[in-house]
Amino acid sequence: MRKPKTQKRNKPVRVTMMDIAAAAGCSQAAVSFVLNDTPGTRISQQTRDRVWEAARELGYMEKTYATKASYSGLDNVIGFAVDQLATSPEAIVAIEGARQASWNAGNVLLVTQTLSDPVMEPKAIEALTSGGISALIYMTIYTRQVELPSYVCELNIPTVLLNCYTADHAFPAVVPSEIAGGQSSTRHLITHGHHRIATITGEIWMQAAQDRLTGYRRALATADIPFDPELVIEGDWSASAGYASTMKLLALKEPPTAIFCQNDRTAIGCYEALKDAGLRIPQDMSVVGYDDEEISRHLVPPLTTSVLPHLAMGQWAIEHLDAESIPGKRYPIAKLECSLVKRHSVAAPRAEARQILDGAHTSP
Repeated sequence: MRKPKTQKRNKPVRVTMMDIAAAAGCSQAAVSFVLNDTPGTRISQQTRDRVWEAARELGYMEKTYATKASYSGLDNVIGFAVDQLATSPEAIVAIEGARQASWNAGNVLLVTQTLSDPVMEPKAIEALTSGGISALIYMTIYTRQVELPSYVCELNIPTVLLNCYTADHAFPAVVPSEIAGGQSSTRHLITHGHHRIATITGEIWMQAAQDRLTGYRRALATADIPFDPELVIEGDWSASAGYASTMKLLALKEPPTAIFCQNDRTAIGCYEALKDAGLRIPQDMSVVGYDDEEISRHLVPPLTTSVLPHLAMGQWAIEHLDAESIPGKRYPIAKLECSLVKRHSVAAPRAEARQILDGAHTSP
């Protein structure tokens, strides 16, 4: 597809959603959902007000959409519509999984970004369908329930939802098994002898953060370890939040011996905080991440983390596009495993670590 032509602007620096997120003190995803008025998201009015105020102050005007391409005459074309491409690598990984499965069957995959915009999303999807696509994959970058617009529901082609689902389960859908992933991560720490386990969540209005926290609590309950709300710190998926949250945990009267960071970027900040506190990983503190981003294997020590199965989800979506759509039929949501990748950031708690933590807490 041709790259859209960029318009010349008077301002030398373009304001991005990342700039607004930094100014508003929230994630880039929250900014996108607020600015695009995405339905089905539970973001507080306070956060919404901060985002709009930051956007106005920074002069944000940017909107990026896929351009309509002419590809009539191609056979076996599968459309792939995703709300965001640049927020995180998961969309690219899912697209690659779909591409592999498509090419294996001799099909072509065409992708458009929609930003969930109520005006431009229909045009972007129309650009795909007008060329004669034989099927559609509809993806959201953050796992959530969606209200599909009528123009998607009325398409007379097989449609699969990737990383999202509808309340009526009218389409085949695939999401990560986040509750099981959070449970597996926490259980891994428990099996190494940890009982004082903290977790740093993402923004708790997101389903991924809620589900991973549910998994954490289930693992504790299964092991008869009492849940302590003092050990749960809400972050925003960023390294800076991981650093600040870890410092809060270390300042507790009874600090944890292990920390479950609910994504790898949070774990990066956690690593830095522990280093600044003079603590070693895993000798003094065990750390587990989530997502298995490329950086996780290059940290020192390499980070134990869970794989987000977006490659397999992309492949699954292609494999289930031939499912016949039957009016009134309810499709179960497929949940793919977030397998744990064991590296070197977890060890049994040691008495020496407790002495170091107690000393750090009592020192002036």
